[in-house]
Amino acid sequence: MNLAIDIGNSSCKTGVYSADKKEHISYAGADDTIELKDIMSRFPVKRAMISSVRKDAPGIEQLLVKAGIEVHLLSHNTPLPFHLSYESPETLGTDRIAAVAAAHNMFRGSNVLVIDAGTAVTIDLLGSGSIYLGGNISPGLEMRFRSLHDYTARLPLVDKSDSFGNLGLNTTDSIRSGVQSGLVFEINDYIRTLKKNNKDLKIIFTGGDGEFLASRAEARHELVPDLVVDGLNYILNYNAEIS
Repeated sequence: MNLAIDIGNSSCKTGVYSADKKEHISYAGADDTIELKDIMSRFPVKRAMISSVRKDAPGIEQLLVKAGIEVHLLSHNTPLPFHLSYESPETLGTDRIAAVAAAHNMFRGSNVLVIDAGTAVTIDLLGSGSIYLGGNISPGLEMRFRSLHDYTARLPLVDKSDSFGNLGLNTTDSIRSGVQSGLVFEINDYIRTLKKNNKDLKIIFTGGDGEFLASRAEARHELVPDLVVDGLNYILNYNAEIS
């Protein structure tokens, strides 16, 4: 069985897979090993692939190695089922690499746009020739709300809401509308622009705010909450096949 571990800034998502079949998904704190120990006691894990936005994951890695599990740390040097066309591959987030890998596995031979709406919003384009063509990074919803509050003297800190319009009639609603509508407009314009030059573009949403954006997308799409861990498992299996 495979273990796919996606370590973020404050949380960790872990997936357990039997070949391509997802057996278990769990969430824990980024430094919490209790859940991982429980998983290891319940599933006969043999191999693990780790993606981390941090510099390392020493506690988790050491725990897995001590248990006799074959551990792989995803990086730009890891053999991938697609080509990275990126000027500084060492700076490309491994969560983005894993998400693109999952997109490649879902839509082989297609142009695919991956939109990951988390702390930051990332968009990544995979070409039909299995080439990663680049992507963009912008602030996520919470970061946009907080920046308006932190960098002004009088604007309040506003939370996300499913109820908002294109224009606000008070300060709170104006911020909520400006931030949320602005991001929706931004994403839909990316989709319109990239569809012009990428035939039959497939679109995948993921991340904590992925459902929020997906429900407001103007184009046909897929919502895949576990895209990153799915991609980690795919890369792990790919490396086992070519080794």
